[in-house]
Amino acid sequence: MKVKNRQERILSSKTLTYFLQLADTMNYTQAAQILGITQPALTQQIKKLEHAVDAPLFYSVGKKLRLSKAGIIMLETTHQIYELLNQANDKIQQTTSAEIGQINIGVMSSIEDSVLNDFMVRYYSDTPEISVNLNMLTRKEVWDRLENNEIDLGIMYLPDDSIKNWNMYETSPIYSDELYYLHHDPHLADKKKIKLIEIDKSNLVMFPEDYYITRKLRRVFRDSMIDFPKIVSRFSRPRQIYQFCSQSNANTILSKAYLLSHNLPKMYINPIDPSIKFNLSFIYRKDKKRVPRIEKFLNFFYKFLDEKDYETRLKEKVIK
Repeated sequence: MKVKNRQERILSSKTLTYFLQLADTMNYTQAAQILGITQPALTQQIKKLEHAVDAPLFYSVGKKLRLSKAGIIMLETTHQIYELLNQANDKIQQTTSAEIGQINIGVMSSIEDSVLNDFMVRYYSDTPEISVNLNMLTRKEVWDRLENNEIDLGIMYLPDDSIKNWNMYETSPIYSDELYYLHHDPHLADKKKIKLIEIDKSNLVMFPEDYYITRKLRRVFRDSMIDFPKIVSRFSRPRQIYQFCSQSNANTILSKAYLLSHNLPKMYINPIDPSIKFNLSFIYRKDKKRVPRIEKFLNFFYKFLDEKDYETRLKEKVIK
């Protein structure tokens, strides 16, 4: 009985969730806020887990929290447990029908989604028995939900250097995108390309700091040894960014996909030198493609693009 009780305390879903969140943030206050509990409640759960394994899982160096050797082992083991559960879930799903069930998709909120919305309407008309749930998320939220098997497919920009565990995942390309400079300077309007050095004095409106495009831009400027422009405001959606810039003297950098699908008369638009390119792609756990409804969904999507490619569909969706 004692062994069973000990195992129950260690394997409690709530306890492991709390442990993983603290191991991710290494900050009791931040972890508690994310979990929606009080800091004393989180501390109590971690102490219960430490008592169950009879070893400290964390220790402090000054104000910084660190994993102990036992904590490192617990973290690795917890990931293995979650991975086994995810694999079991995927195998169960592989036995289900292609015609019924649901598909959960996470889409980065900075992505131009007009073509995806058109596809969803087409897919529903063909397969009404399958419920597709589309969630607009941050890049980190997409990745976290893929890791926890809370979504079947992610739609995000790649490559992404922040993702380390690639051996468990597959990707399928959707569209090759590129960044363009939107500005108010008539002297730059006729240039074939705008160099980074011509942007560094700009007042930019951008996505939040942890968003893919902002991170990618910072890396490009850093690698070119050019100061990054001053960011005067941040928004999570490209429409919000453009609206702010069009009514102010601020400039921005947005994706070609967004520019093709919108009429943007109040600003000049130029490509950037060097070109900053990336791919819009599906990303999913390897076993997901064996789930009948996921396989059918992906096949249906690429048939949709075979009829008319992604860029052509973007141009046809021009929003004034």
